[in-house]
Order: sequence, then C-alpha cells, then structure tokens
Amino acid sequence: MSYKIVRHFHGEVGNDGHLKSWKRTIERGLTLEQVQEHCNDPETSHDTCTLPAKRAITRKHGPWFDAYYEE
Repeated sequence: MSYKIVRHFHGEVGNDGHLKSWKRTIERGLTLEQVQEHCNDPETSHDTCTLPAKRAITRKHGPWFDAYYEE
C-alpha cells in the first residue's frame, strides 16, 4: 500500500463569498509509517510551525496543513 502527503491551503473569502482553498501533493509513494511521522511533525501546520521558511508559507498563502491519503 502506498500513501501521499497533500498540503491543504485555506485562504481568504473571495468576492463570491466562498473560501478560497486549494491543495498540492508534496510527496508520493510513501509508507504509512512515513506519512504518519511527517504529519505528526509540528512543522506541518501553520498553527504549530516555527521555522522561518514555514512561517513564510503562511504569510504568503494563509492557513495550511499537511494530510496523508492512500494512493
């Protein structure tokens, strides 16, 4: 079984009143243990990250988090 990590972004509310959101795949072909380890890292969410590069993602794109899915 193979898994992928997807970063979800949730931006501002658009002119139509809907929340702007989008996602992108970060990595594919991982094991369950690898994706769980990644997603348990505090640096994989705008709420808990502290690294300057991750904080820059938040400033540029707004709230985000990483999640995993079976491929």
